[in-house]
Order: sequence, then structure tokens, then C-alpha cells
Amino acid sequence: MDEQIVFGDRMIAVRFPERTMVVPPGLSISLPPVENLKVAIEGALKTPLDFPPLRELAKPGWKVTIAFDDPTVPCFAPVWEVAIRLVLEELDRAGVKKRDTFLLCANALHRKFTRGELTKVIGKGLVEEFGYRLLCHDAEDPENLTYLGCSASGYDVEINRLVTDSDLTIYINTVVWRGFNGGWKSICVGLSTYRSIRWHHTPEGMSMSIERNPMHEMLNEMGGLIEEKIGKKRIFKIETILTNPLQVAKVWAGSVWETRRAALEILKGQLPARRDLVKEKADIVVYGIPNWSPYASFSAMNPLLTLVSTGLGYLGGVIEAVGKPGCSVILATPCPDQWDDVHHPSYREVWNQVLNRSRDPHEIQDLFGEDFAHRPEYIYKYRFCYGFHPIHGLMATYPLKRLKHAARIFVAGALEPSLASHLGFEPKDTVESAIAQAEAIHGRDASIIFIRNPLIGSRQ
Repeated sequence: MDEQIVFGDRMIAVRFPERTMVVPPGLSISLPPVENLKVAIEGALKTPLDFPPLRELAKPGWKVTIAFDDPTVPCFAPVWEVAIRLVLEELDRAGVKKRDTFLLCANALHRKFTRGELTKVIGKGLVEEFGYRLLCHDAEDPENLTYLGCSASGYDVEINRLVTDSDLTIYINTVVWRGFNGGWKSICVGLSTYRSIRWHHTPEGMSMSIERNPMHEMLNEMGGLIEEKIGKKRIFKIETILTNPLQVAKVWAGSVWETRRAALEILKGQLPARRDLVKEKADIVVYGIPNWSPYASFSAMNPLLTLVSTGLGYLGGVIEAVGKPGCSVILATPCPDQWDDVHHPSYREVWNQVLNRSRDPHEIQDLFGEDFAHRPEYIYKYRFCYGFHPIHGLMATYPLKRLKHAARIFVAGALEPSLASHLGFEPKDTVESAIAQAEAIHGRDASIIFIRNPLIGSRQ
């Protein structure tokens, strides 16, 4: 059975055994795209959920913050600029002056983005118009953070001071993917600090579940505390789901609670739980890794992003869903040995020093978490040199938790086989030779599932 498999920034031909089951990755939904994005957003703003329209809500003299997703999100539709422009029009009708409005990129512990990079996301006009009132969130700037205390379960809540000091914060969320993003995650992660984020960003904590999502249960509790402290009707949300990364399917505006509820209701009918993708789980799971990571936006991939964060993380959720316990996983990737030390300053140390000590993400967090969370030289690079927060390099190791389910990982086609060996993975020249090795372990009649991931690239 001849198939094409994604291999970095190209496709390669692979011959699979005839018994191989091919499964789509489930990255798109069946809803048609909106015919006119501007009209769709205008409609959402005119009929918000659980909120009056902005032109009625906002008052002359108000200070307003418009926060928006950073460029790591997998949305390539022009949601940012269109939505911001329409929000500004509504605020103008309400008597809010542009000089009293800030634009705030919700980059959390991701790196800050340059004005040139933000131009490619929100448009050159907005970047020039807002000048110094266009900011990236700084999770290490105590003067511009507000600590609101602990939630009922003891979760620290700390957010950007613009949210607490503004009369109104409007958050533009450009994609809800499964149950992962959107909702209170936008504010309680995107505009928060490690002090808060550490509670749910753990090896087991982050979840894409549409229903009973433990991460969002924590975030909802944090959001409830924010509303308790600053008052309700202070955070207005625009929530978006995509037909595919290039096209918008639905847009809502209104309260954080109701817009997320509306988005999940649609996604629930569109995206089956991953555990329902196949009737019987397989001995061997095969997929290719594209030259993509949300964390390589305007940057480059590195071995930690390729093999762990994307390979076992964003794409690896299928391992438990379609693979038997003790299965073999085959990743196809050239995995070039390249590092962007400006944008990922702590990653090389994590690769060379941390992963030499342990490949257990829980142990890694216990041994190195406090050090990397507060390392001054890396914190400086996060604050002033467009580098990811140092703890992010450790978080990139969390998908190694998949090794509890998969007995072995084969890496097919790596240009530097030692990179796979460094993680305890087994390098192979080709996908076919990796399948043959897995069959020698599981038997010649071993069941095989091939996940047909698309060819996609990071925003450049």
C-alpha cells in the first residue's frame, strides 16, 4: 500500500503493509467557512451572549484594553486585524477615545514578539497607530502585574495589571481547538505568570478534552476569582472556531462563560473523542512530523520541539487513543540539528543537561523546575531579548509522559541519528525499516495505524 507521509517541509513516499489502517488527524471540521469574516464578527458584536453590545456597555472616558492571542496559535485567517478594527469602531460609537485604549499581546510565558512580527498578525496600520500603547505581556514585570489571591482550591491568580486597572478588557481569541484553548485560558494563562500557570501546566494537567477538561476546571475557578475581585461585565470575549487553519467557521462575542460554552457545543458535534477514532487499538502507530510547532512562529524548529513537543505532544495525543499499551510508535522526520538560541534560550541546556539526567517529566520538574523558573540570565532574555521564558524549555519535555504508554519510539529518516538516541529513541533509515523492526517485536501480523498528518509550516 503506497502512501505519502509528511516529512518536515515535504512529503515522501512510503510503502505500508496492506493491512495498515489509515486514520485522518482530525484537524478540520465539516462546517463551511463564513462567507464574509467582517460580517460574521459584526454580527457577533451586535448580539453578544450574556452581555450588552459594546456600544451600550462602554462609556465615554473609559480605559479599555484590547488583548489578543499571540502568533503561536494555529490560526492563519486574518481574525486579529478585522476584529480589532471592528471593536475600535464600536468603542468609538460609545465615546471611548483611541488614546484611552491599549493593545495587549497575550504571550504568557512565550516570547515577546517584535513590532515587525506583530505587523504580520494585526496589520501595519494598527502597529503604527498605537505606538507605545501596543504591548506584549511581561510575566516577570512586578510593577505591571496584580496578584488577586488564591481561589477556593488554593490556586494563585496573578494577571496583567491592565486587566484590573481598565474599565473593560476585550479579549480576541482566534481559535478554540478541541477543549484546549479559549475560555478563561485566554486571560488566566495568556495574561498571567508562572505563579498561576504552574498549577495546570503540568505533565498530566494540560488537556484537549471537550468535556470534563481538568485544566479548564482549574481555569474556570481562577476566572471566577477574577470576576469576584474586579467585578462582572469587566471582561468581554470574542471566541472563534475554525473550519481549518485558514478559514473561520463560527464567531461569538459576550461573556467568557457563554462564548466558550457555545464553541464547545459546536465542537462536541464535530470532533469525536480521540478514543473513538478506531474500534481496535494497534500494535504500531505511524505518523510524520511536519516542520511546525506553535513555538517556532517567526523562528525555527529544534530537536526538542520536533521530537517531543510536536512529535509526542501536539501530535502525540493519538498514541494513547489508537495505540495499545506497550505499542511501538514510528515518527518520520528529518529532525535537523538546529537551534535558535535567541528565541529558545533555555532549550539547548534542557536538551544537553536536563535530558541527560532524566526523561521522566515529573522528575524533571521536581529537579529543575524552580531553577529554570527563576534563572536570571534567561529571565532577562525573556523580558528584553524576545526569548521564551526559561521554564518553557522544561515544559517542552512534558510530552515524554507518552513513554508510559508506548514501549518504544522509532525515528525514521533523522539526518542526525544521534538526536533520536539522545532521548532513548531508536533511529531508523526509513519508515519501512522501522515497520519491519516493529513487526519483529509485535509479530508479522501486528496491527498498524497510519495517521495522515498534513503538510503545514510555522508562521514566518
